[in-house]
Amino acid sequence: MDSYDTSELTPIQSASSRLKDHFIGATPLQKRLESVRKQTSFAPPSPQRKIPQCSQLQEDADPQKVAFLLHKQWTLYSLTPLYKFSYTSLKEYSKLLSAFIAAEKQKGLAVEVGEDLNFKVIFSTLLGMKGTQRDPDAFLVQILSKSQLPSENREGKVLWTGWFCCIFGDSLLETVSEDFTCLPLFLANGAETNTALIGTWFQQTFDCHFSPLAINAFNLSWMAAMWTACKVDHYVATTEFVWSVPCSPQSLDISYAIHPEDAKALWDSVHKATGEVTQEEVDLFMDCLCSHFYRHFKIHLSATRLVRVSTSVASAHTNGKIKILCHKYLIGVLAYLTELAIFQIE
Repeated sequence: MDSYDTSELTPIQSASSRLKDHFIGATPLQKRLESVRKQTSFAPPSPQRKIPQCSQLQEDADPQKVAFLLHKQWTLYSLTPLYKFSYTSLKEYSKLLSAFIAAEKQKGLAVEVGEDLNFKVIFSTLLGMKGTQRDPDAFLVQILSKSQLPSENREGKVLWTGWFCCIFGDSLLETVSEDFTCLPLFLANGAETNTALIGTWFQQTFDCHFSPLAINAFNLSWMAAMWTACKVDHYVATTEFVWSVPCSPQSLDISYAIHPEDAKALWDSVHKATGEVTQEEVDLFMDCLCSHFYRHFKIHLSATRLVRVSTSVASAHTNGKIKILCHKYLIGVLAYLTELAIFQIE
C-alpha cells in the first residue's frame, strides 16, 4: 500500500523558469506536423472517452519494469517525433549520452566516448507498453551511479529516470513519415539539471522539441471522473481534491477528502453512458462535489481553481506532476496523458 505524504497537498512549484525556458527555446521540428487541435486551446477535441479498462499490457511486458514505474512522482513533457531514432542503436546512444553528460558537468572539457566514468547511462526498451501494435515501443533511460568497490559488479543507485511512450497515438502517427519515431509523452523523475542535460542531447541528436506538459483544471476534472469510475480491487488512497484560492501574499489551498467508496457511489449516480465518460457526466460529478462542500462549509469552490486530484488509480497536479498507483490501469492513464501530449504538439 502506498501511503500519501500530506505535504504533497501544498502545490509543488512547477519546473524552474530556467528549465522551462530551456525546453521552450529548443530547436523546433523542421517538418511541421499537422495540428491535432480542433476545438479550444484548453480542451482535447473528444467530448467523450471510454472508461479505462484493466491492464492491456502486452504479454512481453516486464513485470519488474512495470512495478518500477509505479508509486513514483513523474514530471510530464510533450515531445515532437524523433528524427532518425533507431532501436538497434540503444547501446551506442548510452555511450554517447554518458560522454555528453560528463563533458557538460566538467564545464565543456572533452570526454572520450567509452571513458570510464563514475556513472552509467542505460537505454532499455519497455516491451508491451503500448496501446496498439502500431504504437512504437516505449523505452527507458536511466542514470546510475557506479559502485566504487571493484569487487562489486552490481549497478549502483538510480540517480535519474526518464521514459518515452506512445499509447493509442494514431492521430500523431498518421501525420509523420517513416523517418520519425513518435513518442509524444515523456516522463522524468530526478534532478532538473539532469532532465535539462538529457533534453539537450535528445534535441541536438534527434531534432526534437520538449515542452513541459501542465494539466489544467478541465483535464483534472476528466481524470477525477475517469479514475473514480475504475473498478479497484482494494483502495490504497483516499479520493482527494485540492483547490487553490488566489490571495496575497501566497495562495491558500483547500483540501477535500472523500472516502473512495462514497466517491464511486456518487459517480454511479450520475453515470449513464455504458463504458464511457461524457462531458455532461464530468460536469455533473464535479458540480455535485462542489454543492456538497458548500452545504457544509459555505464556500463556493467555483471561485477557486482545481489544482490536484488523487485516487487509488493515480494522482495528478496541475504543475504536470503525476503518480500512477494501479498497474491494472497503467495503460488507461498513459493513453489520456498521450492524448494531452499530442494535443499540445503543433
